[in-house]
Amino acid sequence: MVEPTGANLGDRFLAAAARAPDREAVVVHGPGAIRLTYAHLADRVQRTAGVLRARGVRPGDRVGVLLANGNEHLEVLLASFLVRAAPVNLSLRDSADGRRAVLDATRARVVVHEPDVEVAAGWTLTRGDAYEAALAGGAPPEVEGRSGDDEYVLATGGTTGAPKVVRWRHEDLYLGALAPAGAEVLSSRAVTCLPASPFSHGTGQWMALTTLLHGGTVVCRRDRRLDPRGVLDAIDDERVSFLAIVGDPFALPIIDAVDVGERTLPSLTTILSGGAVLSPGAKRGLLARLPTVMIVDGFGASETGGHGRMISVAGAVPDGPPRFAVDEETTVLDAGADGIGWLARRGAIPLGYEGLDASPTFRVVDGERYALSGDRARIEEDGTVTVFGRDAATITTGGHKVHAEEVEGCVRTHPAVLDAIVVGVPDARFGERIAAVVSGRHDARPTLESVRAHCRRLLASYKLPRHLVVVDEVHRSPAGKPDYEWARTVASA
Repeated sequence: MVEPTGANLGDRFLAAAARAPDREAVVVHGPGAIRLTYAHLADRVQRTAGVLRARGVRPGDRVGVLLANGNEHLEVLLASFLVRAAPVNLSLRDSADGRRAVLDATRARVVVHEPDVEVAAGWTLTRGDAYEAALAGGAPPEVEGRSGDDEYVLATGGTTGAPKVVRWRHEDLYLGALAPAGAEVLSSRAVTCLPASPFSHGTGQWMALTTLLHGGTVVCRRDRRLDPRGVLDAIDDERVSFLAIVGDPFALPIIDAVDVGERTLPSLTTILSGGAVLSPGAKRGLLARLPTVMIVDGFGASETGGHGRMISVAGAVPDGPPRFAVDEETTVLDAGADGIGWLARRGAIPLGYEGLDASPTFRVVDGERYALSGDRARIEEDGTVTVFGRDAATITTGGHKVHAEEVEGCVRTHPAVLDAIVVGVPDARFGERIAAVVSGRHDARPTLESVRAHCRRLLASYKLPRHLVVVDEVHRSPAGKPDYEWARTVASA
C-alpha cells in the first residue's frame, strides 16, 4: 500500500525507523563490516543533519556527496533531506572536470567525500575519523517547514556524457519512482536488498532509498568497481532476497561469477535491472543458472521516474525489443504512420533541469505537462509499450531505421562476446553501415562472420553488423551508459 503523500523523504525515513527501531537497516559487507539498526541509523542521520546545519547548510542548498557505497553515503542523503537541502550525486568514476561541472551547476555549499579524493569546494568533510568526530559532536537540528515540496536533485549524463541535474519535488519522486517499487516489491518486512550499482547512480540510490523508506534492509559493499564475486558472497552471507543491477554490464560478469563459483544463491528471489538495457540473452543466462528467480526489467529515466516493467521467469524470455507493462501516466507522443513516437510520462514528474528554464525534455501537450525520456516507442494493441531505444542511437542504413539497442542485445548473446556497443558509420552506398564494437569473453576474439551468423536467426538482414571491432574493454559512462561517441570513433578508425 502506498503511504500518504506530502512528506519530506527524511521524515518518511524517521517514520520507518520509529516503526521498527530494532530491525537492521544497513549492512556494509566486506572488510570492516558495519551493521546498523534503524534506531542507530536514525541517530547518526540526525547527528549528520546537525553537522550540516552547524556548518551553514540551509533550506534549498546543495550538498555534494562523493562517497563509495556505505552507511555514510546514506546518512548524508537522509540528513540533507532533514535540513531541507538537496544531496548532489558525484561519481568517483567520473573525471575531476566532470565532477566540477556538476558542482558548478548546483553551487554545492559543502562536499562530503572519500579521504583519497581531493575536492575544491568551500567546505568539505572527509569520511573516516573526521566524519566520525563531527558526528560525535552533532545534535538533531530544529528545522521547520519540511514538506513534499522540498527539492531532490539527481545529476545524470545520459548517453551524451554532458551532465545535467534533474530537479524533483520530494512528493513527486516518491510517487513517480520510489513508491511503486516499495508497494509492489518491497512491502514484505523480510526484504533484504543489495543495490549492486553505486549510490551515485539513480538505480542504486533509488533502490536504497526505496528499501529504507519501506522498512527493509540495505546491504552494500564499498567496492568502487563491480566485484561480482563479492556481490555473490554478500548475497549468501546476508541472505539477500532482492538484487538491483544496471543491465548487461552488471548481469554478464555476475553470470560468469556464478559459473566459476558454482553458486545457487538460495535466498535470492528477485533481480531488478534499471538504467541500462538487459538483453534477452543476459536474462536467459541468469535464469538458466538461477531458475527460481524472477527478473524485473524496470524501465525509466532520471527525468521521468518509472515508466513500467517487464517480468521474466525461466522458460519465458521473449526475443526482440523489450515490451513493458506501463502505468496510465505513460504514453507515446507524436507517433508516425508506423506508430513509433516519443515515450513520455505525465503526473509525478520533475520540475525540470537545474539552471535551465526550458528544455525539450519537458513539454506541455493539450494542457498536460510531460517528461520525455528521449526513447522511441510504440503502444501495442494490448496496452504494452515496445521501446526501441534512444533516437540518438538510431542508425539509418539503406533507407531502413535500425535501433542500436536491439542489435546490441542480440550481439551480446554471442557466446564469445562480453559487451557490445553498436553504432552507424558513414557508408557511400547505404548512408550508414552498422558497426559493432565488442569485447571478448575470457579473451575470446569473435569474428564478424560468426557474429552475423549468430544474429541472423533473430534479426532482419539489414540489421546485421557489417563491420566489427574487437577491443579490450567497451567504454561506458560512470553510470554504465554506452559511450556512443567513443564507439563511433573506434568504429570509424
